[in-house]
Amino acid sequence: MDSNTLYYSLELVAGSGNTLTVEQRTALQTSLVILKKNYKFHRVLFWGKILGLKEDYFIAQGRGEDEMQDKKNLYSFNCMDWFLVPPATDSMIEEVSKAAKGRFIGDPSYVYAQLQIRRQGEGDDAVEEEVEFKVNEESRLAVTVHQIDEEVSVVPRGAFIKSPHGLVQINRSFAGLSHSEAGKLDNFLHFSKANNLKKKSILVMGDLNPAVDFLDVLSDDIPEGSWSLQFERASTVCVLRSLLWLGLTFYHMPMTPQHGYIYIGDGSKNLDLPFML
Repeated sequence: MDSNTLYYSLELVAGSGNTLTVEQRTALQTSLVILKKNYKFHRVLFWGKILGLKEDYFIAQGRGEDEMQDKKNLYSFNCMDWFLVPPATDSMIEEVSKAAKGRFIGDPSYVYAQLQIRRQGEGDDAVEEEVEFKVNEESRLAVTVHQIDEEVSVVPRGAFIKSPHGLVQINRSFAGLSHSEAGKLDNFLHFSKANNLKKKSILVMGDLNPAVDFLDVLSDDIPEGSWSLQFERASTVCVLRSLLWLGLTFYHMPMTPQHGYIYIGDGSKNLDLPFML
């Protein structure tokens, strides 16, 4: 959620039970302004908080000219001092999937290690050997933030536009979804690289606006039912909660451009979701 409206926005998602203390909010409002100036970001978002056993990671996200491509993530323990999160690479994602298990500790230098048995050869010539995979928690943090952004970051349809040159920016003319539109998952999009767009464009046959419909819709998510959509505060706020990444909460005020999302959780994906629906 945008740092300029952080104090107000946090109240709109407080129904999930996760929020920040007054001290943390006050510290963020000051430090995020300094962060924006020091790194020359176009704007700064408070992304959320990943809970650790010893310390919690507060995550901020800086955006550049291209809202989708020019992104940098930073973490803090006290909401004042910020450190860059390394970009998540394919090799890093693979290492984390093999080595990192359990809860976050709250120490970026902590090293996770897992032993795996590899079998080489066939039949009587087969040989088993132990292989140890290691990865530090800072890499795990980078991968977790990246995966949550890729899989469950949400924006309303029309909130962002894509220029003919491929530049993704805020749509300054976006006035918000109507109440009826806000009640449909079809009008909420993943703010990440589209995977199902070609298939959808074939089905719709020309009804898509390339300047607006360049993202995947939430209603196409598998498994079906992985989102909870509700109206709160006397139907003045539309709230979406992810059941895949528990702790991700999105809000939008119909008939206004106000929207945003926050993640407050332990950084664990709900792999049991298909069996729970």
